[in-house]
Amino acid sequence: MFRKFRILILLLVLASVALAAWRAETRLVAWERTVHVALYPIAADDSPATAAYLSTLDNESFGEIAEWIDQQIGGYGKTVLQPVVIRVARPLRELPPPAPQGGSALDNMLWSLKLRWWAGEHDAIAGPAPQVRLFVLYHDPERIGQVPHSVGLSKGQLGVIHAYASRRQHRQNAVVIAHELLHTFGATDKYDPRSLQPVFPAGYAEPQRNPLLPQRLAEIMGGRIPVDGERSEIPASLRQAVIGTATAGEIGLLR
Repeated sequence: MFRKFRILILLLVLASVALAAWRAETRLVAWERTVHVALYPIAADDSPATAAYLSTLDNESFGEIAEWIDQQIGGYGKTVLQPVVIRVARPLRELPPPAPQGGSALDNMLWSLKLRWWAGEHDAIAGPAPQVRLFVLYHDPERIGQVPHSVGLSKGQLGVIHAYASRRQHRQNAVVIAHELLHTFGATDKYDPRSLQPVFPAGYAEPQRNPLLPQRLAEIMGGRIPVDGERSEIPASLRQAVIGTATAGEIGLLR
């Protein structure tokens, strides 16, 4: 009996959280006012190079992401003064709870709740309360060849992003951050999770292009620029990325 009561309480909590998340996401994709995004840099390792890189980050470091979103939504007829503003908090010293590897749906839901609680305890930032919070874990590229998978959650408007602590890779980091940011708005991935190749047509920036390949740009949620039937390239910067029509529909740009 007590076990059933605990399950009922958990289901009620999950339902309440889901309703709050739905309301928050609906406000985001209305594109009627500025969305305030807080970005929290975190050193994912103890490298002095990582710490030095974090000390250089400020609001201007991520201005290109806000400018890119402004340009993209303008192409869909949305005219919002500063649709997205990204503010950078002081680097955090604590890592967020790790996502379960191959866990069940319940494991993932519990992790999501734990992450939201953790984020609420680490959201100190000056200015307006953020609607979206992105926790960016930076890795020294001299110590790691490939960073872990990043996650953006539309339920809770949270992102846990892995990036390289390198000026040379700063613009590619911006592509990853923009991708996960749009997840928090409700956008879905448009690539095959096994091959990482963009899925046609939703994952292609120019699905009507003739000849179709090679593509010139990446659809932001497709993640890569298709070169041929088996190969694609990571865009060097947001200048090589667009919000495609399928993604635009998911985040409210076609209303």
